[in-house]
Amino acid sequence: MHLLLMAIAPVVIILFYIYFRDKYEKEPLGLLLKALTLGGLIVIPVIYLEDFLLGFTSLFESSNRVLSFYKAFVVAGFSEELFKFLAFYGLIWKAKDYNERIDGIVYAVFVSLGFAMIENIKYVYSYGESVALTRAFLAVPAHAFFGVTMGYYFSLSKFSLNKFTKQTYFYYALIFPIILHGSYDFILMANEPLGMLVFIPFIFYLWKTGFKKIKTLSDESKFK
Repeated sequence: MHLLLMAIAPVVIILFYIYFRDKYEKEPLGLLLKALTLGGLIVIPVIYLEDFLLGFTSLFESSNRVLSFYKAFVVAGFSEELFKFLAFYGLIWKAKDYNERIDGIVYAVFVSLGFAMIENIKYVYSYGESVALTRAFLAVPAHAFFGVTMGYYFSLSKFSLNKFTKQTYFYYALIFPIILHGSYDFILMANEPLGMLVFIPFIFYLWKTGFKKIKTLSDESKFK
């Protein structure tokens, strides 16, 4: 039971933080729970897609860097962020409650952390308390900030009055989370000294830019 609590606790803490950053018009709990649940359910298609894509790893085994890049950006980054994107779009994009800029971040983080919670439970039960502590400060917040990035660009798209920028930001909502997710995984998978040197600055970058995006859309939501 304590392993389950250790796996879920960082997710709950971040979700409460995001929920209370929505200062001006709270989102309905029912829709937030749907977003969280849907985020957990997309683990199933993600597993199938990742297994399919892993079938091509033999093409890249001659180079550890190329293989790590493929696994990080294509197998993990693309698969996971694609289904988060589809879950957000299908459930939230046209919802009447999506009426403030910060809402994009709120819903995207709930979807993202629904996925991260299931993933975290799996890892914690497989590898124990030490992994739970590491992931609480690294992997789980990283998923949250991938969600922040997705929601940020979703909102820039949704509330844009220009057709070109609306389409551009819509694509950014998928592309940039894949880049961030892939970069995070690539640094760890490649396991090279130079890469590990940039890991902490990269985490700092994720946190700094993520909080900045939250503040920007929170402030702008005063005016809807």
